[in-house]
Amino acid sequence: MTIQKRILRVQELLGLAHENAQSPEDKELLLTAIEALWFIWRNGQLYEFEEYYEDEGANAPARIIAAFDTLEEAQAWLKVRPIPPDMAHVLIANEYHIVMSSADRQKRYLPPSATLAYHIAEMTRDGLPPAVAHFATREEAWDWFKAQAAPPLQSVIQIGGEHYLAVYYRNIQHRALFPFSVVDMLKRISSPAP
Repeated sequence: MTIQKRILRVQELLGLAHENAQSPEDKELLLTAIEALWFIWRNGQLYEFEEYYEDEGANAPARIIAAFDTLEEAQAWLKVRPIPPDMAHVLIANEYHIVMSSADRQKRYLPPSATLAYHIAEMTRDGLPPAVAHFATREEAWDWFKAQAAPPLQSVIQIGGEHYLAVYYRNIQHRALFPFSVVDMLKRISSPAP
């Protein structure tokens, strides 16, 4: 089923639920969902949504909308956006951050996010997944990763004996290697302060 047909079918189902909803509040919530789908359609984002939907089904790490080498680059990018993309993820120096702003959009923030650490923790809950490739150096791993014309959204690899997650963000055509040791961030977050 094409994404257009899928969205139209979902809107039909939501419309039926809207007609049968008892409370005005439920009707308003269903109408919000219908309008969200129209927003995707009318803003030319059907194929972006389809790709997003496929990525979510693949249990890939959370998408990012941009990647930067430094915090200064990210802040400059965020400053010139008329409407900040609140709650979207970006990479800064290969670390996840989340975009946030004040209600008036004047103050903008890029706090670190533990999203990737949670993703890898979930992947390793029952033990380390097998690596699809082994490399002695990070440079060898990058050469392998860059040589793939259409890499999978995520692959587990080993570099010098350490597990890494090779992630391809196809929405912005960006590749990143993350050590599984990012999970240590969760230990720091959950540890009580001395």
